[in-house]
Amino acid sequence: MAAIGRFQKGNDIFHAKVVEGELFRAEGDIFGSPAFARQPTPRKGLKTLVPVVPSKIIAVGVNYLDHAQEMGRELPKEPLIWFKATTSLLADGGKIEIPFPDHRTDFEVELAIVIGRKIRNVAPAAAARYIFGYTTGLDISDRTIQKAESQWARCKSFDTFTPLGPYVETQVDPADLSIQLFQNGQLRQNSNTKQLIFKVPHLVSFISTNLTLLPGDVILTGTPSGVGPLAPGDRLEARIQGLAPLNIQVK
Repeated sequence: MAAIGRFQKGNDIFHAKVVEGELFRAEGDIFGSPAFARQPTPRKGLKTLVPVVPSKIIAVGVNYLDHAQEMGRELPKEPLIWFKATTSLLADGGKIEIPFPDHRTDFEVELAIVIGRKIRNVAPAAAARYIFGYTTGLDISDRTIQKAESQWARCKSFDTFTPLGPYVETQVDPADLSIQLFQNGQLRQNSNTKQLIFKVPHLVSFISTNLTLLPGDVILTGTPSGVGPLAPGDRLEARIQGLAPLNIQVK
């Protein structure tokens, strides 16, 4: 299927395959066996939405070797996970709203897994069968709140704190991808998914042994070193090899 996006024109919301900038509308369940229109849909008047509507967003912490070393943290023995509110999602081209300007609020670029089939108790070797594809995400974090609380859901779940997209790439190997974050054109994060402590198959397997995953659910796999603070007016560009870049501004 390659790259799949989600779009809106008026009250009409639909998925489409993205081929060299042209959109071919999907008919049927995008997680099933959809058919695609032969003629492209004009882009004029279309709004790009978050590519999927997950029932839940699961984030993974301290999952890059370079980030763990940067923080002086011991490597976790098993994945550290928590939930982010689905209301925190923000589409490509959107604006992050910082609720407490006097707090430190950081960017974190992350590879996001999109689940394609209902899954429970799957082995790592079978995990790929349940993955629809991958997209680019940002885990925006209010560090002031994070340091004050033992739970991380609130500090990472404010509205607009999970930019995601623009598309889901269904044909990419996540094992060896460069991952970068540019802030106002300056490279801030620069790593590779080879640095992941718990690889994609392990994460999907581990999470599925603890809870049921549904089509469209999103797993944020963690961030590499180089996280830093946001400021009003910032422009962020997240780049992961093989995926369309995610562009976001800070209000």
